Amino acid sequence: MSDKSPLLQDVERADSNASAMTETKGAQVAAGSPSRINMKYVSLVMLVVQNASLILLTRYAKTQPGDQFISTTAVVMAELSKMLACFVVVFFEMDKSVGLWMQHMHTTLVVNFRDTLKVAVPAFIYMIQNNLNYVAIGNLPAATFQVSYQLKILTTAIMSVTLLSKDLNKRQWFSLLLLFAGVAIVQLAGTKEGKSSSVEQNQFIGMVAVLMACCCSGFAGVYFEKILKNSAKVSLWTRNIQLGLFGTLTGIIGAFLKDGDKISEHGFFFGYNKVVWAVIFNQAFGGLLVAVVIKYADNILKGFACSLSICVSAVVAYFLFEFEISMAFVTGTSLVISAVYLYSLPAQK
Repeated sequence: MSDKSPLLQDVERADSNASAMTETKGAQVAAGSPSRINMKYVSLVMLVVQNASLILLTRYAKTQPGDQFISTTAVVMAELSKMLACFVVVFFEMDKSVGLWMQHMHTTLVVNFRDTLKVAVPAFIYMIQNNLNYVAIGNLPAATFQVSYQLKILTTAIMSVTLLSKDLNKRQWFSLLLLFAGVAIVQLAGTKEGKSSSVEQNQFIGMVAVLMACCCSGFAGVYFEKILKNSAKVSLWTRNIQLGLFGTLTGIIGAFLKDGDKISEHGFFFGYNKVVWAVIFNQAFGGLLVAVVIKYADNILKGFACSLSICVSAVVAYFLFEFEISMAFVTGTSLVISAVYLYSLPAQK
């Protein structure tokens, strides 16, 4: 529902992680080489498919008839899946040597525990964000959620100016204004889905959850970028293990605090089916995919992929959920897509 983001998140989380650590990466494939060009477009196509499918699958999982899964446990499983995947990647980074891998993990997680502890705050906030995404996507049509969720660009920009003293040019401020106007138009349009859902939905609750998730995304991303500047230099995959460790622990605590009675009565995996597992693995995969996109593409193409995924989600939702595509929705979405593109353009020298 991911740049980690996220639900999407964790596409958003991985996005902020990868962006913050881009400067620390070693030598990359030579710019303009055939392999780099191929990987650039392959990764972008995969990101479009992943972004769109995550939202649509999550919407379907939250509105399908039958036993409803406990979303807080799904957040935990996504964090755990992503962390295990990163363990495997780091193992290959260590030349598939168990000894080197264990030594690296011991140094990172035990010897340098203070450095690992620094990511506890953003990991906790990301966990809250992912839970809010489930609430939002259960109360809003898939396309409406994806358009509204782009407000994370606005919250991230505000946090960057406030916490990192970054400067935004006039074009970026104008794009943020377009973004806000576009989301407002989409929300006022009140677009609905034709197919009835077995779960009670409330658009106001959905929009509040989106706004809170965007605030969490903006603060956690900027906070994480800030602490990275004063932290030990580790690979992106190792950093995701650190985040996943605290994300899993805080997620488990949050799941039992919020849904402890349900979990005790029905079990941790109550309501899980193929669709729910697809959502979990899709979310975990998205967080890792953004790292690949950051390496082989740039922000303009990444923004283009985000815009394209919004269009794909709306079209598929029209056929799958009988989503009503009104003129107001088209107008608002067009403004949001334009804002995403304008904001991602590089600053002119």
